[in-house]
Amino acid sequence: MTKILNAKRFGAGQPLVILHGLFGMLDNWQGLAKEFGQFFETHILDQRNHGESFHSEEFNYEILSNDLKYYIDYHQIKNFSLIGHSLGGKTAMMFASTYPNTVKKLIVVDILPIYYKNDYENILQSLKSLDFKSISSRLDADKALSIFIQDQSFRSFLLKNLKRVSKDKLTFKIDLDIISDNLSEVEKALPRDLYFPGETLFIKGQKSDYIDNQKFKIIHNSFPKSRLVEVSNAGHWVHAENLNDFAEETLYFLKY
Repeated sequence: MTKILNAKRFGAGQPLVILHGLFGMLDNWQGLAKEFGQFFETHILDQRNHGESFHSEEFNYEILSNDLKYYIDYHQIKNFSLIGHSLGGKTAMMFASTYPNTVKKLIVVDILPIYYKNDYENILQSLKSLDFKSISSRLDADKALSIFIQDQSFRSFLLKNLKRVSKDKLTFKIDLDIISDNLSEVEKALPRDLYFPGETLFIKGQKSDYIDNQKFKIIHNSFPKSRLVEVSNAGHWVHAENLNDFAEETLYFLKY
């Protein structure tokens, strides 16, 4: 039996699906989803091995794209717009290329379909270092993680993955071991024959180095109707760091 991704739905109208990035979950997008829900039937999803969705040793962009296909088929979603951030952006590009007739408009947030070498292994090891035998609160976890990750907002983002399994026992929603075992799949480039003919918006954070003009030029053949916009005062987590400008750019593209 095919497993269906965990999701929440807001609003009514033309369908819009949102995919979070690595270490994320649908909750990261809930505030924006409520805003988008004023104009669209907005679906926010937990990708496999994240949030409340199922865990599986199989983890690559083709499989993540298939998970989305199962979801839209199960809910009979047709002609929808798709937003993906980082890992979710690569999943969205893969899906749009594989099933171009199902996607009305595509928004890719701070990622390109190219190879990236990241510091995810260090992040994973930092999270794995947390000893839940001695840590029983989010405050304790934040203090322990601060030794490895100084940025308070990023720690808060990562620690959203905590869940309580009993009164004094915490664990992670995200499957750290599976992510660690498949980091090469997360970092790798998407297939060279990637192609989506529909309208596509790439959004970059001003302070992020994931997209630059030179890198962006090389993807024009894959996304011939694409353009790039920059959101000021934001890094890789564009939607969290400058929510207002991100929402303005996104809604303008989707509505017009």
